Amino acid sequence: MDNLLLTENDRVLILGASGFVGRRLAKALAEQNIKLRLLSSHSNGLADLNINTSDVQVVTGDLVQNVGLNKALRDIHTTYYLVHSLKTRPGSSSFDYARADQIAAQNFQNAANRSGLKRVIYLGGLGEMNDGLSAHLKSRAEVANILSAGEYLTTVLRAAIIIGAGGASFEMLRYLVERLPFMVCSNWVNSRIQPIAIRDVLDYLIGCLHQPETADQRFDIGGPDVLTYKTLIDQYVAARGIAQRVIITVPGFPAKFTAWCSDLLTPIPASIAHPLVEGLKNEVVCRDDRISKFIPLKRTPFRDAVKIAFAEENKGPGVTGF
Repeated sequence: MDNLLLTENDRVLILGASGFVGRRLAKALAEQNIKLRLLSSHSNGLADLNINTSDVQVVTGDLVQNVGLNKALRDIHTTYYLVHSLKTRPGSSSFDYARADQIAAQNFQNAANRSGLKRVIYLGGLGEMNDGLSAHLKSRAEVANILSAGEYLTTVLRAAIIIGAGGASFEMLRYLVERLPFMVCSNWVNSRIQPIAIRDVLDYLIGCLHQPETADQRFDIGGPDVLTYKTLIDQYVAARGIAQRVIITVPGFPAKFTAWCSDLLTPIPASIAHPLVEGLKNEVVCRDDRISKFIPLKRTPFRDAVKIAFAEENKGPGVTGF
């Protein structure tokens, strides 16, 4: 494992650097004076990163179209794989984005095998394949398998909803909860979930980079709270100090109703919101805590994560009102 130790001359590639996690990760790694290369399909999305280092390279590319990968991977030690195709294929079916994810992962694996890459760190999703997994979560698991079949060593981190300003799942949660005084839901409100704060996700991602022993392993990561969606909504309300929401559970009530509410009440594109809503039926909790052996972390409680998320920004839903 000694050859996996990152040196001051090694460079790290972030795929999906303009995304919710990627932007924060780039800043955090730059603060540690780690040499970076950032790949994004929208280079202008990186213009306002304000990273305080001159040793950051930016490459424009597209994994599905297989553009820019060879250039991006040249002389790279470790790659963070933080991309998925939901938001890049508006209006597409679940098959379309799942297929795009597969193509992107296979294109990456092929290019990485040729490049001599040492490691990949992939952030995927919780959920077990034998539990009627939603198309979105199944796609994340399939990508993990494709990446893990490469000639480099892969670390897979599996997370449920990530709590942080700008994350699609969190934004959908807060718009719906803060705009709806009562909700009619199906049995998904009783599904269990283990949310995790964005700063904890970053600590795990960076910790894996500095811990070679985490290579070639899969870890579940989550916060300290295992909640039902109903309890999660109640705790969100408590964290925000707003009036209690009335939740009416109607067995068999179509989940599509929640998706329609999202279309009407949130800025989240339907191509992202609808697959996320489909996944509400799945239990997404950690099966073990092996990651703590390598990266001991005082994990952030859900209520604190919500408060931190709102403290991160100066305006937005629930901050300046609607």
